[in-house]
Amino acid sequence: MPSPMVKKGIWALGAAVMALVLAIALFPLVASTQIVRDRIALEMSAWSGYRVSLGAAPVIDVFPTFKATLSNVTLSDWLDYKRRPVVEAERVEIELSALAALVGNVVFSDVRLVRPTLRVVPNGPFYLPTAPGGGRIARSVDAARAVVAANPASPDLGNLPSEPFGKIEFSDGRIVVAQGDKDREVVTSLSGNIDWSSVNRAGKLTTTGIWRGESVNINLSSPNPLVLFAGGAAPVSFALKSNPTSATFEGTVNTSADSYLDGQITFNAPSLRRLLEWSQSEIAPKTAIGSIAVSGRLTGNAQRAKFEDAELTLDGNPGMGVLDVSLAGKVPSIAGTLAFETLDLKSFIAAFTPLTSGEGGAPGAIDTKFADQMELDLRLSAARATAGSIGMTEVAATAQVKNGLAVLDISDATAFGGTVQAGIRLDHNGDADLAELRMLATDIDGAIFGAATGMTDLTPTGRGTISIILKGPARSWSSLLENADGSISANFGAGELKGIDLPAFLTRASQGGFFALNEVAKGSLPINSAELKAGIANGVVRIEKAEAKADGRDIWLSGLVPYVGGGLALSGKIFPSGADRATVAPEAAFFVGGSWSIPFISPILQAPPPPG
Repeated sequence: MPSPMVKKGIWALGAAVMALVLAIALFPLVASTQIVRDRIALEMSAWSGYRVSLGAAPVIDVFPTFKATLSNVTLSDWLDYKRRPVVEAERVEIELSALAALVGNVVFSDVRLVRPTLRVVPNGPFYLPTAPGGGRIARSVDAARAVVAANPASPDLGNLPSEPFGKIEFSDGRIVVAQGDKDREVVTSLSGNIDWSSVNRAGKLTTTGIWRGESVNINLSSPNPLVLFAGGAAPVSFALKSNPTSATFEGTVNTSADSYLDGQITFNAPSLRRLLEWSQSEIAPKTAIGSIAVSGRLTGNAQRAKFEDAELTLDGNPGMGVLDVSLAGKVPSIAGTLAFETLDLKSFIAAFTPLTSGEGGAPGAIDTKFADQMELDLRLSAARATAGSIGMTEVAATAQVKNGLAVLDISDATAFGGTVQAGIRLDHNGDADLAELRMLATDIDGAIFGAATGMTDLTPTGRGTISIILKGPARSWSSLLENADGSISANFGAGELKGIDLPAFLTRASQGGFFALNEVAKGSLPINSAELKAGIANGVVRIEKAEAKADGRDIWLSGLVPYVGGGLALSGKIFPSGADRATVAPEAAFFVGGSWSIPFISPILQAPPPPG
């Protein structure tokens, strides 16, 4: 064995030889930096397919890493004589291969763009940068198209080109839309990276930016991105996250002429109102709409998509069904069938037929423009539903919007102890917007109806039927009621009228002088039946017949009730039951004035009968 001194000598000699080799290697490397400097722009152009211009000569750093720093870099289309940049950056840092540089070649590994600008132009339904006319990446895509064309269903991935790509990082960037000679900024504070070692490998895009004032994070990846660029099908994973909305997709995407996608999707918006405002949609941006979440299998293409086994949660109301979304027409259209366990109809109506509110939640303007901006055809069912304070069960309904007309029809529901049919119709056609409200409640319990609608003292407690039809201008809900035309009718069987003590009423009326109805309201009046018929014209209710039959007496009312001010202008009489009203004097005759909340009675004293 060699002695320790011999070992030390061997190590010293080896170190000296390695130092000499390294020194010999570094001399051509340093000498080649000028060659590298001259070839960087050419190599970038050959790689990207764009014309590359540098604002200054590249600065080459050898230690601690071999890299080039470029200033004021622009990439433009070779065919654009104005040389408008497709990509420009204040600074580009490129990590280079030292081994390639030894022989005067330029090979990129990692690229970092500082404050870049990407310029996009309209391209069908999307905005994309102008495609390069050549370059190694474009040639790789062309070669991949041939592979995909040979076997579209299952292309031979082993025959894909293997051109290296590397990693591109970018920071503090922006995206602008070219509009003539001017640019419109759409995305700012853009940062992230593209990680794609070679074009036949998996690739991933991770980026964050600010779009319309909100921070957006996007993650996009695929095991075969080159197949997608070549018009084939490949798995795709997509995730978007922002405060207004978040979405994910896991499935297959095909980018051929017959493009399609098939996979699981989730979508969530804590506030649909905020999402509409953020997207700058013209569809009721001021409407107070709650949260929406959708998940299920999505199949289709850029023109038409279908949600199968869709789970929809609207403002906390979960439902399931099928949705068909089409973008092929002049306006987007949604059709499908949804079944809910519970459904808040107010939230649902607000989501699809927007009804805005004024200050403090007061009735405000009715936005009918949405009826020209979308098409909707939904079949709905719900085990339980609410409309404000009104509860319903076993609800079947439809919601339709088309050609300026919006209709929500409840074709069948159980409510107030009976059955209910109701509808809202908004018509945006013609010279003026029109609205129509209608309700038919059959065999209902008057006590339940009165409690739910806040009309306990006006509704008999027996079972009966109520029909209401209102039509008028759709400027606002208040103007609709102020100017509505229509009708009201009701028929009730045996029950009670609350808030009236008839003996006390007759005694007080016989004494003369007006008095408040609440002075004789400590009681209830048993009745055998009650009937109401009224017409509505320009917001004024004209009572044609209001009659209640009690034991021994018939009570009759007629007159006017204008909506504005809530005033009363009624006259009434009380007759003995079955009396001939043409020949028999009433037991009491009176006027009713004041308002619905505080009615006043003004008796009409009857002349004494002539002496016999």
